[in-house]
Amino acid sequence: MPFVKVARLADLPPDSLTEVFVGGEPYAICNLGGEVHALSGICPHEGGPLGQGQIHDGCVVCPYHLWEFDCRTGACDLDPSSGVKTYPVKVEGDDILIQVP
Repeated sequence: MPFVKVARLADLPPDSLTEVFVGGEPYAICNLGGEVHALSGICPHEGGPLGQGQIHDGCVVCPYHLWEFDCRTGACDLDPSSGVKTYPVKVEGDDILIQVP
């Protein structure tokens, strides 16, 4: 699977989050202290848009009901069986690329 450019690093400061779409599917892109991570953009709890949430203590916080997902692993703090999928990320110059199906 090829990597797809989804954002610019200049537009995603450290400890921020953005929502991107690839093939109509949402993804949450996190800049966690300078490390960029990609997760599924849909919360498994109520379908909230994770990329529209916030980062808190290394986790993406869903804007709907405040469920938290680790930016690095996708693990959920409230329900270990409800984690979200993560995706490989590359940063090339100022380009953020993710590898998605």
